[in-house]
Amino acid sequence: GRFELPAQLGITENFADYRFEPAFLAVGISDIRGIENALKLELGSQRLAFSPGSQVDWLGEGVHVTLPAQDSKQPSVVDFAFDLRLQGTEQLQVVPVGKTSQVSLASNWPHPSFIGNFLPAQREVTDKGFSANWQTSFFSTNLEQALQTCLDRQGCEDFTNRSFGVNFIDPVDQYLKSDRAIKYALLFIALTFAGFFLFEVLKNLAVHPIQYALVGFALAFFYLLLLSLSEHLGFALAYLISASACVLLIGFYVCHVLRSVVHGLGFSAGLAALYGLLYGLLSAEDYALLMGSLLLFGLLGTVMVLTRKLDWYGVGKRKGGEVAQ
Repeated sequence: GRFELPAQLGITENFADYRFEPAFLAVGISDIRGIENALKLELGSQRLAFSPGSQVDWLGEGVHVTLPAQDSKQPSVVDFAFDLRLQGTEQLQVVPVGKTSQVSLASNWPHPSFIGNFLPAQREVTDKGFSANWQTSFFSTNLEQALQTCLDRQGCEDFTNRSFGVNFIDPVDQYLKSDRAIKYALLFIALTFAGFFLFEVLKNLAVHPIQYALVGFALAFFYLLLLSLSEHLGFALAYLISASACVLLIGFYVCHVLRSVVHGLGFSAGLAALYGLLYGLLSAEDYALLMGSLLLFGLLGTVMVLTRKLDWYGVGKRKGGEVAQ
């Protein structure tokens, strides 16, 4: 980094009347347990050791180093650098407080997620890593006012929230995939119930709410099995075992509910296809939204085609007639 100090620190009058405490450089680190190396500040030819604590309340935890005295009467430039090695870094964010802030970031992590108020002006992501460049101006950030509000102890949320950076995600992590599967749970269960309901109305069968509930419980147990098995077997194998178990259990039950092995096998085939489509959605990174949209559109079209001649007003009447008989 670089600090450009104007003559007399920008004070034009009565500079001799001012007294300044020693300047220091502070680095805020949200979890100092991750610091792996002994920090040294490179200041020209000097090597200065950092001390614990950021010394700045709104920075929270961190480190700081006292800087040598500067000749304040003359303009000067302070170039500095330090090597900070952190373990377990999940994300890195920068608050662009400079009049013009330029940040270049490169890593061998192949799955970055760029976050914050400002997206990189240039970025390149490959299987071997990524590189990104940000550039912000004094006018686009309005951080001077936000910083002054923070220093006046009126709240630092506006200041700290105007950041940008990258989140290091792991798309192959079984917990992340299980979390993504759970986010689709409501949609998946609704689609299964919709298929169950179509069999009921198209085949003129009466299905009790308890039977719907039992099928719903079986669908919910899929996610518990998936999470517990993936901790020991890996996500793909755990998904195969969990989906197969649920398809077999529900298929066996539906054969008796619908009073037809053929109908039960057809429902099981549809459920297996849904599990296969769900796995495709979980595995896809760039086309998940597109695949999900096409899936929903296709299912909606299928329902509309199958029920195009169905008399919805007569559905309740037919069920009532069967119960009366």
